[in-house]
Amino acid sequence: MRRAAAAVFGRRAVLRWVHLILGGALLMPYWLLGTVVMAPLFDGQGMFAASLGMQFAAYGFALPLVAVTALFPLARPMSVAVARALCDVRGRELADGPARGREARTRTAGWLVLHVGLGGLLSGATLALPPFALTLMALPFSERLQRSELTAYYGLDQPWAQWLGVPVALLMLTALAAVAAGAGALLAGLAPLLLGPSRADRLAAAERRAEELAVRNRLARELHDSVGHALSAVTLQAGAARRLLDSDAPGDREFVREALAAIEETTRRTVGELDHVLGLLRRGDEPSGELPGPGLEALDALARGAGATAAVTWTGDLERVPPTVSREAYRIVQEGLTNAARYAGGAPVTAHLALGDEELEITMENPLSGRPAPVRPGGGRGLRGVAERARLLGGTSAAGPVDGVWRLTARLPLGGGR
Repeated sequence: MRRAAAAVFGRRAVLRWVHLILGGALLMPYWLLGTVVMAPLFDGQGMFAASLGMQFAAYGFALPLVAVTALFPLARPMSVAVARALCDVRGRELADGPARGREARTRTAGWLVLHVGLGGLLSGATLALPPFALTLMALPFSERLQRSELTAYYGLDQPWAQWLGVPVALLMLTALAAVAAGAGALLAGLAPLLLGPSRADRLAAAERRAEELAVRNRLARELHDSVGHALSAVTLQAGAARRLLDSDAPGDREFVREALAAIEETTRRTVGELDHVLGLLRRGDEPSGELPGPGLEALDALARGAGATAAVTWTGDLERVPPTVSREAYRIVQEGLTNAARYAGGAPVTAHLALGDEELEITMENPLSGRPAPVRPGGGRGLRGVAERARLLGGTSAAGPVDGVWRLTARLPLGGGR
C-alpha cells in the first residue's frame, strides 16, 4: 500500500507530472493556431467558446506541427535535458548533442509528439478536475453552492447526493494522480528508446573514443621516448663519471666535466618536453597538429647526451626534411640510442641517416653482447613505438640481430609529413 502511494504521490511522480504539464504548455501555441485554422469548419467558433469537437480538431492539427518542430537540431538536446531533470532517467541512456540522421530525427519527433500530446491532455484535466472536485467537496458545507445552478445541472440538489460528492471528488483526484503517474512512467520508459543514441550517435562516440585513445597513445610515446632516453643517458654518463673519479688517470677531471654538462643538457631539454606533455594532460587538451619537440637539428646534442660511444652521421641536407618527419626521425634515433645504452653494455653504437629524394632512411647498429638482453618488468615498448611512428608516416621499420650486430632500420617517406 505504501509503495503504491509513493508511486502515485511520491516525489518522482510529482516531477513527472510537472514534466507533462510543461509538455502541455509547449502545445498551447500550436493549439491556438489550430483553433484559428479550424474555426471556419465549426461555424466560426471562438477559441474559448469552442465546442469539445473543435478543441480536439485543433489538438489533432497541432500534433503534426509539433513533429515538424522536432526536426530542428536543438529539439533533442532540450528534450534530453528536461527528461534527465524530471523523468528520473539515467544520463547514460540518453544521447547528447543534436539529432543527426533520419533515424535520430524521427525518434526525436516521436518523443516530442508523445510528450506534448500526453501533456496537453493531462494539463487540460489538471486545470479542470481539481477545481470541480474541490467544489464537490465543499458543496455539503456551503448553502450558496447548494443554491447555485451547479446542483440542479448535475442533479445534486438532494443532501445525500451532495455528501456522496465528497468521496467521488477524492476518487477523481486520486484517479487524476494515478493517470499522471502512469503517463509519466510511460514517458520515462520510452525515453531511452526515443532519446537514446542512434547508430550514427554510437558510431560518432566510437570515433571519439578512438581519437582519444590515439591521443593517449601518442602522449605515452612522447613520455616513454623523452623520459626513457633521458634516464638512460643520465645513468650512463653518471656511471662513467663515478668510475673515472675513482681512478687516477690524467684527464679524468675534464671527462667528468663533460659528462656533467651532458647530464645537465639532457635533463634540461627533457624537463621542458615533460612539462609540455603534462600540461596537455592536466588541461585535458587534445593536441591538434604536431606536438612541439626537437627535430633533426638537435642530433648533435642527442649524440653528446648519449655518451662517447655514440656516433651519429648523416648524408644529405636534413633541413629539407618536413617538420613532421624530422621530429619522428629524431624520436626514432633517440629510442635506438636508449636501447643501446640499456642493452649493449657500453658498446659503441652508430646511427646513420641517409636522405634520398623521396624518403629518409635511418640505420642504427651496435655489437651484440653475446648474452640475452635484460627484461624489464612489464616489457619494453620502445620498438613498438618506433614501429608506430614509422607506420603513421607511411613508412616501415625493422629491428633484430644481423651478422653479429643489432640493427634497427626505419624508412620514412618525406611525403608523410604533409
